[in-house]
Amino acid sequence: MVKEKKLWFGMTLKNFTNWDMALLKTAIITFTLLAVSAWPAFANWVTSTHWAWFLAAWILFAIFPLIKAWKK
Repeated sequence: MVKEKKLWFGMTLKNFTNWDMALLKTAIITFTLLAVSAWPAFANWVTSTHWAWFLAAWILFAIFPLIKAWKK
């Protein structure tokens, strides 16, 4: 039996619905856009970085959750 990992404030992933996860992802994207628009140095770094680096980071971070999702 797999032990459930506890998140902050004693919450577990069981407490999150699909709607909660979608809102969390939207909040992260919105915060990133805020950082790009409010912090000129960060905006300069983002626009000067080649797009392939962001694609590689996305693949690296998304591969294990996607594998888990497809196994179930």
